[in-house]
Amino acid sequence: MAIYALGDREPELGADVYVHPDAVVIGSVILADGVSVWPGAVLRGDYGTITVGARTNIQDGTVVHCTMIDATVIGAGCVVGHNAHIEGATIGDHTLIASGSVVLNGSRIGSGAIVGAGAVVPFGFEVPERAMALGVPAKIRAGYEVPNGHLDLNVDLYAANAAHYRDNLRRLDA
Repeated sequence: MAIYALGDREPELGADVYVHPDAVVIGSVILADGVSVWPGAVLRGDYGTITVGARTNIQDGTVVHCTMIDATVIGAGCVVGHNAHIEGATIGDHTLIASGSVVLNGSRIGSGAIVGAGAVVPFGFEVPERAMALGVPAKIRAGYEVPNGHLDLNVDLYAANAAHYRDNLRRLDA
């Protein structure tokens, strides 16, 4: 694991957290129980704090940052897809931030919502609970409500995968 303090800013890791050896966690980052952080992901809490809720997975290539003004808060049971970028935003529980999406400063994503693949959520934008935001810039898909439990299988899969990696990953070229 590449976990770094930056001056007096130190990461806090809950029980059963899995951080892949090729992921980077720096500074004021709080990872709750069962969080998994996958290869190439960077969580950099140098100016403010990043908080990630229990059993959330931060997938490959994702960048999570914060600002002096806006902390980044990601709720519990969330899926943050490959190559997403979250900066200074608040993400509710059981939310999908899909692959390649960007969620910018001061935005708020309601619990159970989906930010679609490749979407860009602009500064200060709000996605209501169980809504779907799509496009560049993101717009709310009218008349659609995300079903309850839409992420349960993915969250369970990544929790099991983290345990498998923790127990079985071994480097062969060292």
